[in-house]
Amino acid sequence: MADRLKNKVAVVTGGGRGIGSGITTRFVEEGATVVIVQRNAPSEHMLNDRTFFVEADLSRSFDIAKAIEWTVQRFGGLDILVNNAGIMFEKTVEETSEEDWDQMMTINLKAPFLLTKMAVPHMRRRGGGSIINIGSIEGLGSNPGHLAYSASKAGIHGFTAAVAVDQGRDGIRCNAIAPGWINSDLSDTYIDSLPDSARVRRELLIMHPVGRLGEPRDIGNLAVWLASDESGFVTGQVYVVDGGRTKKLPLPVS
Repeated sequence: MADRLKNKVAVVTGGGRGIGSGITTRFVEEGATVVIVQRNAPSEHMLNDRTFFVEADLSRSFDIAKAIEWTVQRFGGLDILVNNAGIMFEKTVEETSEEDWDQMMTINLKAPFLLTKMAVPHMRRRGGGSIINIGSIEGLGSNPGHLAYSASKAGIHGFTAAVAVDQGRDGIRCNAIAPGWINSDLSDTYIDSLPDSARVRRELLIMHPVGRLGEPRDIGNLAVWLASDESGFVTGQVYVVDGGRTKKLPLPVS
């Protein structure tokens, strides 16, 4: 076990599955205490003497405040916040209702704002901290039907820069990770639901110059660095982690 995050206290929203689980696992391996904040309990195997769960509906400001306060009271402070939890649906601008839009912005953009707002005073009292927002390559481009999702992730990228500028004086850094395709139970279910899933998997691999799809630990590895003192001169940045997908120009043949 390494100790780059030894004695650090972290909150990871949605830390019990997918990308969040990769972040939680790597943080614990590096010595941090992690509080998973999400609606449903994570798998029992994830919980131990340094990994805890606080149930919260991130559409409710009361639940968000409760999660941050529980963490601070239980562990004496807060050093790291990872705004990872989010939702996604596929609808064009004409198909998207006002209620759809509001739901996306509430979970993907407003919740990170409220979590950050509530975490900053506690980080300031510790002499600083690291905020890591999970954006997306869809904050830089978009897949069809991802109007609201792309807008929310572009907002996260802008939010990241603004927090970095405002809170740098407090020793608080803020960066974002923009993942590409990351394997998870949800992505597997989605691919398996398609008519020709085998072809989709082959074409997905072709899209990635590294020759594989991403894993939750790929994001967790970068999150560890951004949370640690090794990245002490890094703030306001958006790191694309996509296996080179967004750098590969499309051709009629592969």
